[in-house]
Amino acid sequence: MLCSDQVSEISWGYHVDDGGLIQRSKQPSSSSSSLLTNGIIKPEDSSGHIAHVAEYYSNTDIKSVLTGGMATFDVYSFPDLNRQDQISSSKISVANENNSEFNAVVAGWTVNPSVYGDSKTHFFTEWTADKQASTGCYDLACNGFVPVNYAPITPGDILQPNNGQLKITIKIFKNKDDGDWWLHFGYSNDNNLRPVGFWPKSLFTTLVDHANLILWGGYTQSYTGYTSPPMGNGQWPGKNSATVRDLKYVDPSGQGYNPAPWPAGVNSRVSHKQCYQVSPFLDGMFYYGGPGGCTV
Repeated sequence: MLCSDQVSEISWGYHVDDGGLIQRSKQPSSSSSSLLTNGIIKPEDSSGHIAHVAEYYSNTDIKSVLTGGMATFDVYSFPDLNRQDQISSSKISVANENNSEFNAVVAGWTVNPSVYGDSKTHFFTEWTADKQASTGCYDLACNGFVPVNYAPITPGDILQPNNGQLKITIKIFKNKDDGDWWLHFGYSNDNNLRPVGFWPKSLFTTLVDHANLILWGGYTQSYTGYTSPPMGNGQWPGKNSATVRDLKYVDPSGQGYNPAPWPAGVNSRVSHKQCYQVSPFLDGMFYYGGPGGCTV
């Protein structure tokens, strides 16, 4: 199943218009605001899918050099989300865009009936080397992501929050030893992360050497005219809502380091504030989410 056949979760060259829709940018730019992506998204395709985000992104531009990112995510379930057009996810995206080329790797959790055929929460991965024109897929549905033996989880596996409580830590970085993009995973932020696998550098064009954009946060999708699903745990940002914690950049040795204080290090983006929102970024974390219910 190619990602280009799906409405998926990476994009580049889009902006949010006054109505909150994510639209294709008319001109590329070297400014960080114009380079903003939404994490592989086709905001509105021929079948009328609409995507929304509430996220933070690296305050970088097309010349920036990044080698990875990581964070700890709360995981939630939405057993009533069963329409084939709906997706609710939280993820980290590591991307590079250069002129018309866009490469990205993504990992996180998702409820996505169209891909998995159920309303369960799954750990997912995704990649593209050409803005999904012909390359990339979810999980292990095509040649690309290479799983390793004795991994703590496999892309596509079900995640089961215990009484609504589950945290996962995800790290993606360009390994200095082989130059590939490695994915590490753990069930806490105690640095006990283990490798899941890697995306070979040979898959990519702009992402061969480095990234220039990283995004952390929530994503939803629905059909135009239908209500959008909840994001995070369905609550507005606050002490009882979903969080992204321990947000860091990662160097080629796999060591995390803190971004510069807001707004020099990261900035926020919300595609439709009537349905979703993010909190201020403080102490390496932010709250995000919302009830959804938007019809666009």
